[in-house]
Amino acid sequence: MKKASKPTKTRRPQPWRNIEKKMEYLIFFSRWFQMPIYMGLVAALFFYALHFLKELWHLFQVGFNSDSSELGIMLIILNMVDAVLISNLLVIVIIGGWDTFVSRLDLENEKDQPDWLSHVSAWVLKTKLATAIVSITAVHLLTSFINVDEIDDRLLIWQIIIHIVLLVSAIAIALIARSALAGEKGKHN
Repeated sequence: MKKASKPTKTRRPQPWRNIEKKMEYLIFFSRWFQMPIYMGLVAALFFYALHFLKELWHLFQVGFNSDSSELGIMLIILNMVDAVLISNLLVIVIIGGWDTFVSRLDLENEKDQPDWLSHVSAWVLKTKLATAIVSITAVHLLTSFINVDEIDDRLLIWQIIIHIVLLVSAIAIALIARSALAGEKGKHN
């Protein structure tokens, strides 16, 4: 009985191999085209910080006014919470995306680096993003409930439906990520 022979790898002629190597380098280098996108997100984060300060100033103006209502103060605070959640979302996308898809962050000596950064992966990033988006829609929904007399019923129903869909999606992403990460750990053990 003959042994099955291993398939032999055909070697490309040298000129084609050189072209292939250059194309592989170009494809690998193309990840740097994301740099302006991430810098744009950093600029967006700056503007959200300004938006937060504007809301904080508004809170001081309303808070020290004797005619201000508790509801008015609560709405300003919800706007501030929304700004924080969106800025957290931006930080997750900027840091996690850069570290996962562009270039590893050299932060080993940084004492204040986020805990999640040490084990960031595409799945962890997706789960954090989904959770942040659900949190943002929850704040918007709460704002709508506070202003329920001023909100059209159809709009409120759509906000609830969208929030539920995003919540179910986030749970599904988390379950899939958990399964995928458990599978990856099983491969390495």
